[in-house]
Amino acid sequence: MENDLAKRLVYSGLLAATGALASIAAARVAALVFRRIYGEDPPE
Repeated sequence: MENDLAKRLVYSGLLAATGALASIAAARVAALVFRRIYGEDPPE
């Protein structure tokens, strides 16, 4: 990939994808901790 615009688009896509995955993982971990502490499902 020699085109600078293509590199920026790929980087933006990777950044968005990793951000989304991190957000999902953080929500799952937070729900797990909440269930362990309170013994019930977290509020939505």
